[in-house]
Amino acid sequence: MSEAQPTLRQAPVTANVRARRRRLASPAAAIVLGAAMLAILAATLVLAAADHQLTWSLTVRGPVGLLIFAVVGVVVACRQPRNPVGWILIWFALLFTLNVGAGLYAALAYHQSPVHLPLAAAALVLAQLLALLAFALVFLAALLFPDGQLTRRWHPVLWVYAGLNLFLVVTSAAPAVAAVADHLVRVDATGNLTDTGQLHGWLVHPPAGLTDAVNIAVGGIALSFVGHQVLSWRRATGERRQQLKWLAFGAAITIGLGVLGSGFTSGWVSGALGVTIVCLPAAIGVGILKYRLYDIDRIISRTVAYTLVTGVLAGLYAGLVLLATEVLTIKSPVAVAAATLAAAALFNPLRHRVQRLVDRRFNRARYDADRTLAAFAGSLKDALDLDTVRRDLASTVTTALEPVHVSVWTAGPPQP
Repeated sequence: MSEAQPTLRQAPVTANVRARRRRLASPAAAIVLGAAMLAILAATLVLAAADHQLTWSLTVRGPVGLLIFAVVGVVVACRQPRNPVGWILIWFALLFTLNVGAGLYAALAYHQSPVHLPLAAAALVLAQLLALLAFALVFLAALLFPDGQLTRRWHPVLWVYAGLNLFLVVTSAAPAVAAVADHLVRVDATGNLTDTGQLHGWLVHPPAGLTDAVNIAVGGIALSFVGHQVLSWRRATGERRQQLKWLAFGAAITIGLGVLGSGFTSGWVSGALGVTIVCLPAAIGVGILKYRLYDIDRIISRTVAYTLVTGVLAGLYAGLVLLATEVLTIKSPVAVAAATLAAAALFNPLRHRVQRLVDRRFNRARYDADRTLAAFAGSLKDALDLDTVRRDLASTVTTALEPVHVSVWTAGPPQP
């Protein structure tokens, strides 16, 4: 009897712990975090106005991207509370918004305001480290997609990843702490520390080789997360394969256009391309919730086709303009108009040809189905027997769509 008592005493404790975890990972908690993110975002916009920082990035591109992350995270967390990916998206949006707001508050306190503002030192420290935590979570979401399940062999890797990011966070916050302690705070318009050369300490100025090694290690582990998903895609079938295609498509658009494209351009083009960062959370949400999951093949084929057509026509347009102005010495307005008309005339024929080539490679099922239907349409021209048409129709539908069952009804002869 004495050995049974600990089990009886521990059972209510275990039940209480599980109940507490369910309350923390509940739809209500997700909605509360989403509402907190909205409140912080509103406060950030007010601070941006006070700091005279109402730029396109702070008022449109940044808030839109963060809102999409938060909305997708809340929806996923409400539908699948035990899936950590939704919670990671919420915390990414929350931490990044808080990072921007803390930076603007620190800039207002140390850069513009003539009076001392409360919690200015805390805002300065938070502005240096929260972005690192947010980006670390994004790579973690990529690893845990779509169901948040991992084998035990990944646990040591995650502990190492957490330790390395902790080192980066500490070394990022240390200069701010030292600056506040030494009363040598100098910040730019966004709240980032400047002129930290007068600060002393190993954490404030760690060896460059050590910092570089840690950054390389973090990048290597992040790439291993990507490699894990690539290998999973190669082994996956059915819905799982389609989910990973959505993740790859969203990541490619976000990195290719939202990050690299906006970084190498300027003006309104950079701002427009920057908005495409919302493709990653949107693709994650579609993949997890399995909404129109099998449309990804069509989307990929269309994206690749239009990208190739745009590149070819842009090169053709530039070549025609140079040929007309430099070789044939035609006036510039006439050359531009002729090149524009030529590009417009070639758009549809080139698009159809490129689309067939792309479908043959990326959307083979649709390519084969189109060829099958085209062959059936051609055979109808010479068909006279109704039974033969019915049999060919059923065979074509079976080949193109692979349904479980096919039935063909035809109207009988009209009654006299």
